[in-house]
Amino acid sequence: MFSAPARRVFETAQEEAKRFNQRYITAEHLLLALLGEKEGVVAQVFTNLKVDVREMRTALEFSINREATPGDRPPSLGPRAKKAIRLAVDEARLTELNRVGTEHLLIGLLRDGEGTAAELLNSNQITLDRVRDETQKLETGTKRSRRKGGADDKKKRTPMLDSMGVDLTELASDGKLDPVIGRDTELERVIQILSRRTKNNPVLVGDPGVGKTAIVEKLATTIVDGAVPDMLKGRRVVALDMGSLIAGTKYRGEFEERMTKIIAELKANRECILFIEEIHTLVGAGAAEGAVDAANILKPALVRGELQVVGATTHDDYRKHIERDAALERRFRPVKVEPPDVEETVKILHGVKKQYEDHHQLTIADEAIEIAAQLADRYIV
Repeated sequence: MFSAPARRVFETAQEEAKRFNQRYITAEHLLLALLGEKEGVVAQVFTNLKVDVREMRTALEFSINREATPGDRPPSLGPRAKKAIRLAVDEARLTELNRVGTEHLLIGLLRDGEGTAAELLNSNQITLDRVRDETQKLETGTKRSRRKGGADDKKKRTPMLDSMGVDLTELASDGKLDPVIGRDTELERVIQILSRRTKNNPVLVGDPGVGKTAIVEKLATTIVDGAVPDMLKGRRVVALDMGSLIAGTKYRGEFEERMTKIIAELKANRECILFIEEIHTLVGAGAAEGAVDAANILKPALVRGELQVVGATTHDDYRKHIERDAALERRFRPVKVEPPDVEETVKILHGVKKQYEDHHQLTIADEAIEIAAQLADRYIV
């Protein structure tokens, strides 16, 4: 599974190949794309190694031969680029990471050691050992700040929230979340809404099983990768377990007390983004005999912008519960999540194939994936 910045590098490399009217994406196009990264691990590596990015880009562009006429189809990966990517995947496995990042792509180019890209890197003192050292320092520093000075300290400040929820960003940083393929449009929309000053609470609305929770997991992974606007960097995405919240609240006032404590922790720790699956259950939750339900406890804090919530629900439940409560509806911005088409379904299944093969101890054929997607589209309503 490639990180969001790594996928962005592939897209940029393809654009660079188009710019030079070339039919194949080469190692040089990959390096151009890596040099164009403004944030993330590889950008930090270049900064730490004091690389003159502009000068390297100029030298690299000068070395690439521009074809006279553009090809009639999008550029595909050339043999050297494929080799570099294969070595990048191998490097990520050696470091026991589930994601291939931009730093691994750079190491892949250096491990290949041949061609203009590798020569240019080595001539600028960007060697394999130096890049590995810098990457390890950055990774160690990030883990230390997340787990010791970061995540642990943050958890100490939100004991009630942590006892009633699951920190998705922590799972993402530990590589415990399944890869999420596609859904870039929906993710971008969620990030846009979260970045607003007001009315910044997205709610994912779609049929059961279309992948609403997966989009939130992808948000957590993207935050960990650093591929988000500055205002979202370092944020935590915590999934609230409504069952745990309600469980054991026999007596009047117990539920309100739990909910009020969680809201107080969220107000005091604004880096937390609360994810509520089946958010329509807020309406009426905990409201026994004259008690106030969760939605009414949450509304004042949402109105004042003191916390941020990402919700998920179905079309029917959104209409029945959220739309009927005009005050609650105004606090959220719906993001429609449509079922993936056959082509996207095949990509998704290819993305998670390895995890299921490892779990079930079998091999899944590519043909089986394609046929399964076609049959599901035809017969499953």
